[in-house]
Formats: sequence, structure tokens, C-alpha cells
Amino acid sequence: MTREEAVPAHPRRGTSPKREAIACAARAVFAREGYSRASVDAIAAEAGVSKRTIYNHYKDKEQLFLLTIQESAQAVGAARRALIERHLSEVTDLEADLEAFGRAWATPLTGFENHFALVRVIIAEAARLPPEILQGWHDAGPGPVMEELTRCVGRLAERGLLVLDDAEQATNHLMLLVNTDIIERSFHGAVPLADAEINKLVTAGVRTFLRLYGPGSTLPS
Repeated sequence: MTREEAVPAHPRRGTSPKREAIACAARAVFAREGYSRASVDAIAAEAGVSKRTIYNHYKDKEQLFLLTIQESAQAVGAARRALIERHLSEVTDLEADLEAFGRAWATPLTGFENHFALVRVIIAEAARLPPEILQGWHDAGPGPVMEELTRCVGRLAERGLLVLDDAEQATNHLMLLVNTDIIERSFHGAVPLADAEINKLVTAGVRTFLRLYGPGSTLPS
């Protein structure tokens, strides 16, 4: 029997202790070594299982990385959507609530350090990663989060709190203005910024966003 015949086309989706150990080890090793340098041998050693055991759950290193980042992105996405709901579902002071949202968004999510290290791996190695990994990560995490944020921005417009004709474009502008400088200055979260700097960047971004889309503004052409 060949290895391809022995290995299922998709990994078993149970939550056995061994599979959990493999997933945890994969997050740690990929975050530490990157995709290209990480080896299945190193992941097996980290997990305390045999290499054969990993191949019983995952077809190859590519699938292991893909499902690791997807599962991690889904968990982070759920936390991000909860944050959106908490800050933007019942807006009473548009500027203050958007600033609170921006500060919360910029605050690192506790317990997901390896996930954001994996995101930095994706950014650094994007040109060498299979397209399926890039798309799978987007579809599992960033895509659904941005869809939820777009729905919230659209509801704000329906209430007359924003003036826009394209909620998706306005949402992209909000994140560019509120979050991009923080991402760049923190090197995608690798170097934490001081609270004062985050507050300054968020405040400036929200004020610019409201000049573009706040009540009485002129729609961008």
C-alpha cells in the first residue's frame, strides 16, 4: 500500500488528545520556524507523537499548515466578531464608539499569540505559499470578520449616522484609517505600541473617517 492510499484525503476532524497535541504543536512550530523551514519531524517531536501519527491525521505539511491556520483563524474571527458586536451593535455616540472600537481592535487578543505569529509567517512567505493556503486563511478568518463589520457599517448608514453608498468601500476606508498605521508601526503586532500612540492614531483615523462619511459629509467620488 502506498502512502497516498494509506492517508485519508481529509484529516479526521475529531478532538482526540493526540490531534489536539498535534494542532498545538503545529501552531508553535510554524509560528517559530515559518512554513518553509518547519518540518513534520519537528512538529511530531513538539507534540510528543510519531511522524506516522501526524500522517494519520493530515495528508502532508501543506494540509497541516492550512488546517492549523484555518482553525486558529476561526477562533480569532469569533473573538473579532464579538468585539464588533460589543462596540458597534448599539451605537449612541458615533465618534466615541468608533474610537472605542478602534482601540479594542488594536489591543492584542490574549491567548492567540501563535496565531498572529502565523499571520506574520503568511505575510512574509506569501509568494512561496500555495494559493490554497492564502485563500483558506482568508475565508476562515479575515473574510467573515470584514463581512460582519460591513454589515454593521451598513446599519449605521441606515440609521442616518453615516452617509455612504457603498458599505464595503466605507468599511475598507475605516480599517485603513484606523488600523493600518498601527499594523505598520507595530510590524503586524510583533512590537507592541504604547497606549498613548494607539489612542492618537485611532482618534485621528476616526475623525478623518467621519469627515468622509459622517452626517453632512459629501460622498467620496
